[in-house]
Amino acid sequence: MNPDSVLHLSLLAVERETVAPCAADEEVLRLFDRCARPLLRYVASFGLQADEAEDVVQDVFLALFRHLRLERSRRNLNGWLFQVAHNLALKRRKRIQRRADAPWDEALDARADASPNPEARLMQHERRQRLAPVIRALPARDRHCLFLRAEGLRYRDIAETLGMSLGGVAKSLARSVTRLMNADRG
Repeated sequence: MNPDSVLHLSLLAVERETVAPCAADEEVLRLFDRCARPLLRYVASFGLQADEAEDVVQDVFLALFRHLRLERSRRNLNGWLFQVAHNLALKRRKRIQRRADAPWDEALDARADASPNPEARLMQHERRQRLAPVIRALPARDRHCLFLRAEGLRYRDIAETLGMSLGGVAKSLARSVTRLMNADRG
């Protein structure tokens, strides 16, 4: 055989190894099918946006592929996947923090949807419906005291606004709050 033929055969062998599926390929696919979603949920819990979390999971499986191709330990690959995902998610989060120059808590608060979920909105609506008749049934003076206090006025300011004594405001608010608490309990 001439040297060119040997080189050609060597290149074909290398090409076959890179193209032909091996046990590592199959194991990566099997683990991907089983673990991708749980890994994505875990990575997303670091506060990463969906596309960032998906990138991290993709990097985890690339690392797994390299790990298996290098014939490293196959012991507890599920744990290995989550450990790598944890480390990569932390790195990604740090990179995002540095880029944004904002503390992690502020970045999380900025992304979090502060509006109540549908269940919470329904509970708030039901509570308002339960308490509205109680508030309407309060004497006008008690209702005014309650509304002014809800606006943040101090007892002294309420007393001055309504021409009442400080003790009268305190008694009025105590009566109103007791009625509302009793109605709220059911």
